Amino acid sequence: MGHWFTDNIINAGKLELFCFFAAMIVAFIFIRVSVRLIRAQVRWWPGNVSPGGLHIHHVVFGVVFMLVGGIGGLALDDSYTIWRAMTAAIFGVGAALVLDEFALILHLKDVYWAEEGRTSIDAVFIAIAFTGLLLLGMQPLANTDLQIGEGEGTAPQGAFHLLAVSTLINLALAVVTLIKGKLWSGLFGLFIPFLLIVTSIRLARPNSAWARSRYRADTPRGQAKLATAERREERLRRPIIRAKIWLQEFIGGKHDLRQGRP
Repeated sequence: MGHWFTDNIINAGKLELFCFFAAMIVAFIFIRVSVRLIRAQVRWWPGNVSPGGLHIHHVVFGVVFMLVGGIGGLALDDSYTIWRAMTAAIFGVGAALVLDEFALILHLKDVYWAEEGRTSIDAVFIAIAFTGLLLLGMQPLANTDLQIGEGEGTAPQGAFHLLAVSTLINLALAVVTLIKGKLWSGLFGLFIPFLLIVTSIRLARPNSAWARSRYRADTPRGQAKLATAERREERLRRPIIRAKIWLQEFIGGKHDLRQGRP
């Protein structure tokens, strides 16, 4: 394990990214345990930070951590590896605190325990998945078959043009996939371009922006596509969504219709 970490993390120049990744996961677990203890009104656990009756959300502390970690990382020279790793970890803590209240920022109201609060869990999952794929060495929007390795000399100008066109096509397919309401397919498609080809061609989810604009009920073709999309949603995606909601509430606590926090 030690050799793997040295070869694939330290020697590969990914120590800062690893520290960010690990700190983000630890901080997210800690803050979720904390808010669930607060919600359960456990006496021995400190409650919300409310000086003078003003409830300070942990997104505020997250912003401070991100500023300290980000500015510190930019100010330090590359030779200060350990210090840069520490600032990356501080940035990761801040990112977890901010993303855990992503729904609050999105809706501009306290929906932490409301149904809309599940968006925060999705945001954290996406950040963790994206960072994890980067740690594994995968590159977003990159066609490795077209890339020129180091030490092979100067690549022909046509190769760079082909790589640029391929990247733009992959990006366009990713945008189409996201507009069709396929968030996770769009994310993983950034690292697996072939997946974007499949997901961008297939029907959109019925509640997506693509379906609302293209599957119009006043045309027979639009009605047929919408009906097919709804059948697929009910048959294939509903079980997955129920499983995702169970996982979200297992990690983040059960949401309800009540606005605000205890």
